Amino acid sequence: MSRIDKRFADLKAAGRAGLVTFITSGDPDHDTCARLLAGLPAAGADLIELGVPFTDPMADGPSIEAANLRALAKGASLRKTLDLVRGFRKNDDATPIVLMGYFNPISAYGVDTFLADAKTAGVDGLIVVDLPPEEDDELCIPAIKAGLHFIRLATPTTDDARLPAVLNNTSGFLYYVSIAGITGAAAADPATVGKAVARIKQKTKLPVAVGFGIRDGKRAAEIAAVADAAVVGSALVDRVAEAQIKGIDPADHVLALVRELSKAIRGVAKAAA
Repeated sequence: MSRIDKRFADLKAAGRAGLVTFITSGDPDHDTCARLLAGLPAAGADLIELGVPFTDPMADGPSIEAANLRALAKGASLRKTLDLVRGFRKNDDATPIVLMGYFNPISAYGVDTFLADAKTAGVDGLIVVDLPPEEDDELCIPAIKAGLHFIRLATPTTDDARLPAVLNNTSGFLYYVSIAGITGAAAADPATVGKAVARIKQKTKLPVAVGFGIRDGKRAAEIAAVADAAVVGSALVDRVAEAQIKGIDPADHVLALVRELSKAIRGVAKAAA
């Protein structure tokens, strides 16, 4: 059983949803990011998405775009992202890590070499937002053969005709984007999300994690009530920028919000138990 499969099985057994935290690799710098990454599980992150910095993150809003630029300015790269994962795995062999980003850095690295290095480093899955199912031969199929989950995104515009293609070759979990548009653009509506998750679950046994528009404990708890996991990204990377302005430690500032989010999600589990 993979780390992702085991984590969702454990969450199901515990009767609660999970918290998936997104941070950008190398933001605000490599060493601070390494401390932040190491602190996420104890703060309550059940799964971690680690964004691979890219110069043109077309699906991301201003917050994550700014995080990409901060990281790249400090020398972040796909190779250094794998170094972060290797460092994390020295002390944590249980928390799943998913790399999220775009195909260009992987193509430049070399697909086969990247997949081998990612697996060895301790990466569990990939979310590559600019590769549709029609291009599965580029990365999805090779990733599966290398032992990595390939996690796909579904959106409010993914209708019943398109959903089977999205689900094909997807494993680990399905990431449901709760709003149309870029990251950080609006707040998710729990009632609408609940209906969408229910529709998707009629077609798959995969866990459904919901992201976009979740910025605080209240909204995280609302989404946790209707999904298998809540994904928080822009709110966390905003904390990095805020900490730099305030002159406080970015890792501590981010982890404080993670603890708030985790407490809210776990509160839903207690109420439902």
